[in-house]
Amino acid sequence: MNKQNLMQFICDNAYIRTGGSPEERACADAIIAQCAAIGLTAHREPFTVDMATIRTARLEADGRTVPCLGYLCAGSHTVDAPLYYLRSSDPASLAACRGKIVLLDGALNHATYQNLLRHGALGFISCNGDVHRPDEAIDQRELRRIVVGDGEKLPGVNIHAKSALALVSGGAKTAKIILEQEEYTGESQNVLLELPGESPETILFTAHYDSTALSQGAYDNLSGCAVMLHLIDRFRTHPHRRTLRFLFCGSEERFLLGSQAHVQMHADTLAQIVLDINLDMLGCIMGAFGARCCAEPSVVSYIEFFAAELGVSIPSRQGVHSSDSAPFADRGIPTVSFACGAPANFATIHTIHDTPAVLSGDQLLADAEVVFAFADRMANAVNFPIPRTVPDNMRRELDKYFCRTN
Repeated sequence: MNKQNLMQFICDNAYIRTGGSPEERACADAIIAQCAAIGLTAHREPFTVDMATIRTARLEADGRTVPCLGYLCAGSHTVDAPLYYLRSSDPASLAACRGKIVLLDGALNHATYQNLLRHGALGFISCNGDVHRPDEAIDQRELRRIVVGDGEKLPGVNIHAKSALALVSGGAKTAKIILEQEEYTGESQNVLLELPGESPETILFTAHYDSTALSQGAYDNLSGCAVMLHLIDRFRTHPHRRTLRFLFCGSEERFLLGSQAHVQMHADTLAQIVLDINLDMLGCIMGAFGARCCAEPSVVSYIEFFAAELGVSIPSRQGVHSSDSAPFADRGIPTVSFACGAPANFATIHTIHDTPAVLSGDQLLADAEVVFAFADRMANAVNFPIPRTVPDNMRRELDKYFCRTN
């Protein structure tokens, strides 16, 4: 694929495609069609996901309506209580949550939600956006299973940061949340393509193709999918000792549901995977290409030597990347995640500003060729150079990431 093909794929599929939606399915079909166009067969692997349809989502503060969107999968409730702005997570601030609807500074995470439950909050209000930007788009969010854990579901709504600022500066005293929704089981899908090699040892490539509810998801992560299609096109006629498995993951933005489903569905073949190369956000006009390695420290050194050999910059470090590589690392498979880290004022993900305009066909192709050069060495190494281990410090990070420890 050339740079025009890469950008055309992104432009054709730059629309909102949340996990489990018909639009996500349409993008999966587009990926399959792209593979078919070069003579290869990819297939869908469906998996179930929690879904919900909001019937009513209403927030009132001191009797006045505040624009909001209700949290999906948060149940149906009507709650009327004092409004409390949670400025800090210290014990005194948390203790004041009891019997209140709690306004948060930004997004909801596992630790905050569990604190709200423990301290008797009756509901919550999160917010997104920037008070200094002209748009007031509100993000559609969901109450994820990993956030709730074994606890109950609290009613929640999301508002824009401008509304949150107005509530606090205006001294709002009371809030009422009305949330009614239908919850059901839906379907998302991964797209899988495999190029057999001489050896059953397998190199896995991962990239997610879904988006968040506000975003066209061009940078995050049609760009990674375009690079993966380029790798497929290159490797289909290029020798490779090892088997190559290409996994386009659905529902990543809903906390890695596609990659987690693949780990469960293919548990019997995980022992053959010697490395996951994850592609998430590449080809941005601004920003630095780099790698994050959930692997032995020697892998970071290896990539530094490889970059010097190619004469390119690949800043690398150990770490758990918040992407589809994490479930594989959690199963003891070393991972290398390649990304172009763009400054937030040039390419902001999960917002209306993530469009093809932030990407460059030249940069996409340049990033793709660096990844191919690395993957080629892995695919054709006489002896695989990366230890198939995930060290203890990375396992501790994974425990935190998957909310098993604080």
